[in-house]
Order: sequence, then structure tokens, then C-alpha cells
Amino acid sequence: MDQESPKNSAAEIPVTSNGEVDDSHEHSFNRDLKRSLPSGLGLSETQITSHGFDSTKEGVIEAGAFQGGQRTQTKSGPVILADEIKNPAMEKLELVRKWSLNTYKCTRQIISEKLGRGSRTVDLELEAQIDILRDNKKKYENILKLAQTLSTQLFQMVHTQRQLGDAFADLSLKSLELHEEFGYNADTQKLLAKNGETLLGAINFFIASVNTLVNKTIEDTLMTVKQYESARIEYDAYRTDLEELNLGPRDANTLPKIEQSQHLFQAHKEKYDKMRNDVSIKLKFLEENKVKVLHNQLVLFHNAIAAYFAGNQKQLEQTLKQFHIKLKTPGVDAPSWLEEQ
Repeated sequence: MDQESPKNSAAEIPVTSNGEVDDSHEHSFNRDLKRSLPSGLGLSETQITSHGFDSTKEGVIEAGAFQGGQRTQTKSGPVILADEIKNPAMEKLELVRKWSLNTYKCTRQIISEKLGRGSRTVDLELEAQIDILRDNKKKYENILKLAQTLSTQLFQMVHTQRQLGDAFADLSLKSLELHEEFGYNADTQKLLAKNGETLLGAINFFIASVNTLVNKTIEDTLMTVKQYESARIEYDAYRTDLEELNLGPRDANTLPKIEQSQHLFQAHKEKYDKMRNDVSIKLKFLEENKVKVLHNQLVLFHNAIAAYFAGNQKQLEQTLKQFHIKLKTPGVDAPSWLEEQ
């Protein structure tokens, strides 16, 4: 029997039907050679080239430096970094975390101040102005309430005088023997009702102006004051944190915390200074506006009351003209659409 000659895997180069070299066996050949390399080979790169029939392809094996018995391969080529996708849920979670931390610090600062353990920043001049403003607001609200009560009572009196004047006028026509007497009383009550309506217009104008001053202008300033007080609490809370960190040890773990605390403290200090400046400016403008508004309204109120009880109808009407107050004529309805045409 003929013995088959041993075949070396390196000599077997299969050819496909179209005459091209089959690359799969070439890769298998390179893999076998790669396994046969000694484990202690200290080459940074080993290149093995196999030539086939008119083939220009080369098989390259890259061997990196050995580390701990394992080889690490260095891959060359462009590196593509994927853009980090921001998660809205993570952003909201971070905002909630910051808000919770800030709320905790502020609550701790408020409790420590009430218990007398924590220190607070005080601007004596500004705090005094704020206290005066709040006290004046309560007094103006009381004046406003009393003026509204006076307006309601005056309206009821004017309404009664008008009805009484109509009753006297009716009796003047039906009672011939008391025609003049009923007529005088009817004219008097109607005149009093007319003057009362004029006074009522002046009082209502006074109420509207004081209401705007108290519930809009002063209230707007007090909202800024509340923002200032919140900024002051935050400033003191982060100031306390920074002081506590500075009193502790300084090492590699605490230095980043101190630096971050210093940054937050500086940011809240700038916010506190800005709010304090805003409150000072608003208090100044409010004082100027308050004096001007109350001066005019108090003059109007005084002149109208004095002219009414003095029976000086001309002076009462002149007071309303001076302040450009237009009264609605009683008993006159709005013009119809035909009259407007």
C-alpha cells in the first residue's frame, strides 16, 4: 500500500472555482502560527507574511507588550466619541436635590436664629425703615377701613334724603294748605342729597387713591422686602457653613468642600447685596410717592368735608374740579344707542 505523505498545513493553499485564493484558510494558517509562538517572546510587533499564488495580500499579526502574562493590543485608527445624551429626568432630579439642600440649610438657619444659637446679619438702618413701613401700612389700612365705613353711611343718608325730598314734594302737590312748607323741605332735602353726592364722590376718590397706595405700591415694596429677607437667610446659612468648614481640619478631602462652600457663599452674598440695594431704592421712591399722594388726598378730604358741613355748595364743587373728579349725575341713565349714533 502506498503511504500518504504527510501534508503541512502551510502547503495547502486552496483555490476557489474562479482561481482566487481562499482567504479563510490563509487566516487559519496565520492563527496556527500565532499559537505556535513561544510565550516568552518579547517583541513589540511580529509580522508574518504569507504569499499565495500571485496574491498581494498579507496577513499581519500585531503582538503588543506582555503584561502579567496577558497581551494587550493597541488599536490604531480614528476614535469616535458618542455625544452624551442628557436625561431630562436626571436634570429634574438634580434640581430637586439642590432645592432640598438649600431648603434644609435655610430651615436650619431659621431654627437656630429663633433658638438664639445662630447669628444673623442685620442692617440697622434698613431694618428700622422696614419696621416703620409695616407699621404705617397697618395705620393706613385702618384709615381706609374707616373711610369706607363713612362712605357707606353717607350713601345711606343721601339715599334717605332723596327719598324724603320726593315725599315732601309729593305732599306739596296734594296738600294745598301746606304747599309752601312741604315745598321748602323738599328743596332742602334735595339740596342736601345733591351736596352729599358731591361729598361722596370726593370720599370715594380719596378711598381709591389710598387703596392704590396701600394695596399696590406699599405691597409691591413689601414683596421686595420679603425677597430681601429670604436672600439674607440664605446668605447667613451658607456663611455659617463656610465658617464651620474653616474651623475644621484642612486636608485633601476637606479642601474641595471648602472651595465649593466659598463659591456658594460668594454667590449668595452678591444676591444679598443686590436685594438690599433694591430695597433701599424702593423705600426711597415709596417715601417720595407716599408724601405726594397723601398730601393731595388729605387736602381734598379736608376741603370737601369743610365745604359740605358749612353748606358751601360752590366751594364743594370747586374742590372736585380742582382734583378733576367727575360725578355721575343721579337719575340719569346711560345714553341709548340711538343717541350715541
